[in-house]
Amino acid sequence: MTVAGTARRGLSDWLPVGAALLVSVALVWLITREPLVAGAFAGGLVTLGTLAAIVSLRRPAPAPVELAQPDWSVTVAAIERPDSAVAITDRAGRMVCANRSFEQWFGLASPPPRLPIDDASLERLTQATRAAWRDGSGSAEPLTGPTGSWRCTVTRAGRGEDFLVWQLAARGTPDLVGVVTSQIEGLLGRALSEAGFAAAIVDGGGAILGASAGFAQRALGDPEAPVAGRDFFSLLRRDEGEPISWEQDEQRRSALSIFHVPLADPDLLSPSETPATPSLMLIADAGVGIGGIGEPRAAVPHLEALLRQLPLGLAMADRDGRLLFANLAFMRAAAQEGRPAPPYPTDLVVREDKPVLSQSVRRYAQGPLAAGDIAVRLIAQPDETVSLSLAGVRGLGEAAVLLGLTDSTEETRLKRQVAQATKMQAVGQLAGGVAHDFNNVLTAVLGICDLMLMRHTPGDSDYDDIQQLRACANRAASLTRQLLAFSRQQTLRPEVIQLPDVVSEASQLLRRLIGEKIEFTVTHDRDLGPVRADPQQLSQVIINLVVNARDAIHARGDGRGHVTLATRRIIAADVRAQHSEIVPTGEYSALVVSDDGGGIAPRHLGKIFEPFFTTKEQGRGTGLGLSTVYGIVKQSGGFVFADSELGTGTRFTVYLPVHHGAAGGRTLPPETVAPSAWADGGRILLVEDQEPVRLVAERALTRQGYAVTVAHDGEEGLELVRGGGEFDLVVSDVVMPHMDGPAMGLELRKIAPELPILFISGYAEEQLRKDIDLADVHFLAKPFTIQDLSEKVAGVLRRE
Repeated sequence: MTVAGTARRGLSDWLPVGAALLVSVALVWLITREPLVAGAFAGGLVTLGTLAAIVSLRRPAPAPVELAQPDWSVTVAAIERPDSAVAITDRAGRMVCANRSFEQWFGLASPPPRLPIDDASLERLTQATRAAWRDGSGSAEPLTGPTGSWRCTVTRAGRGEDFLVWQLAARGTPDLVGVVTSQIEGLLGRALSEAGFAAAIVDGGGAILGASAGFAQRALGDPEAPVAGRDFFSLLRRDEGEPISWEQDEQRRSALSIFHVPLADPDLLSPSETPATPSLMLIADAGVGIGGIGEPRAAVPHLEALLRQLPLGLAMADRDGRLLFANLAFMRAAAQEGRPAPPYPTDLVVREDKPVLSQSVRRYAQGPLAAGDIAVRLIAQPDETVSLSLAGVRGLGEAAVLLGLTDSTEETRLKRQVAQATKMQAVGQLAGGVAHDFNNVLTAVLGICDLMLMRHTPGDSDYDDIQQLRACANRAASLTRQLLAFSRQQTLRPEVIQLPDVVSEASQLLRRLIGEKIEFTVTHDRDLGPVRADPQQLSQVIINLVVNARDAIHARGDGRGHVTLATRRIIAADVRAQHSEIVPTGEYSALVVSDDGGGIAPRHLGKIFEPFFTTKEQGRGTGLGLSTVYGIVKQSGGFVFADSELGTGTRFTVYLPVHHGAAGGRTLPPETVAPSAWADGGRILLVEDQEPVRLVAERALTRQGYAVTVAHDGEEGLELVRGGGEFDLVVSDVVMPHMDGPAMGLELRKIAPELPILFISGYAEEQLRKDIDLADVHFLAKPFTIQDLSEKVAGVLRRE
């Protein structure tokens, strides 16, 4: 800034001060009526003001503060942590940077909050995101996905607070070593000491993690002596040709035998990793029958009493393959709980695995001291492979083998659920992507058909062909809506409704669909709570379920049966009584559709909601009916279950949460007005990367009298507005290369805050509104007709 400019700025700053001085002098003269007094007062003020002005003009102006430009490489280095995933996103939801852990756990294609996690976790993460934008921070736990479970904290940051910092840490799993260590140091350790066993937990390097009081007494002569951290093998002595003894026992009064039990999940433990895992070391005197002194099996009762108290599935077999004993945990893991132990461990496995297990027992009993595991199939679970650990044991008078088996029933069930959820999620994402791309094609086909029908009248040679083409496109659009319903990406128009009202509207159609041979009964509970759902989509759910019930009765042969459609009131106590881990406790209005058809086979029951899966004859079903039901119900916040028994029938139950907000009537949205309601024309910026859709939309809007300016992507549309273009409305696609619609909308808001935006997309409006944090935004679902586009644009302009 120049000196003259500085002087002008200083003079302008002193003008209010000068005005105040003149007022002060005038007040003095009015009070005293003495010109001399007023003049003296004014002279003093002028003198002081001149001195102050000279001092202020000589004071150097403060140097402007220059802020360093952000260097994201420094940020990435700062957030690099091996134990937690860290990512930074901007207000548009785009990934700014992420550390290596985030890339390995989630990948860079899924910026938060759109992580590959289940629906309940995604909802918790979305709420935490809203809390972070509103309050500055938020948290979500647990977040469960196919690869693990995490807890997340979200913090708003940046100079303009335009960024979110995401920190995700893996949630811990139960520590088997810690559990066994605490038991060894407590009551279990004292019980072992009384039975003649000294116990210690030793890590892979030989350091003692914990030990019983009996171990400290035998090893150091003091039960209170600290042993944690000591080298386990330094407390023992083994000379060539001599038995193992305690180091402090210089007289070698007793020989010792050591039992080694690895403390690790057999499913995750390989033979090469066994020496590096923590172990339970049991030491007993040979004088009680171990180590070749006494009867060969004299120590078995003591060992059985010991192993029965451990939470691990353990059994002992001799070198001939006979089962000496097995604890309750072992029999439970073998699905033989409540039954006596069989004579041989091979009696627990299928016939094909008997030779392998028998040979492994002999090999570990006769070979060097070692441990390993083999994969076998149990008789009780012939379709599942389990891991059986084997460890050679010495000191029983004859060689023996310690067998370990973990109860994997719950783990297997969870693996199946995760695999099923992962498959359904992958298929849903594929279906949603295919439907979105197909919607662009259908939008162009329907638009071109509408434009051609404007040039042809009924009776023309091409009129009927165009109508047939348009009908086929509409049927294809219905198929894409089913795919979007399954993937939970369709656009819903939820309203607060009563289930009996929807059932009543669909009843007449249902009676015609099921025919006269099938008896159809409708019942309703009293005091049903209202639900918030799309009535049209809910009618589709009812129709699909009833039609499936009809087909099940027809498949039985005679075509006669009974279908019941009922609504039920479900209170919180009913949900708690079901002990369900899926349905949260609360109030629900349930829709129940039951039939007395042939039922569903158990092997098919878990697949009925998968897309394109059907048990009907070829040509009688697409396999999308129940998957559509599943998608609509889940997108409405509800749950659907199927119960079936062969030869008895099937019952489908749909749970919809009771809406406790203000009830609303079923009214048409304000945008659905005739095009004539807006007759003033308008300037429209059309942003669309798909050329067929762009050409159809441009011609349709131009026919309605709008001045249309076309942009091929978001960057081009933004440049048109920056270049001084004035528009009444922006019509933009959501998914575009380079700069998508939401990102362009954020930039447009900075230039023209009042400019309305109409997004056109094949994805669900509800999900888009969660991802797009913009006010005065409207949506139009693809595929749409020319009339749909014209009415929507007219409605938006009329409201604006």
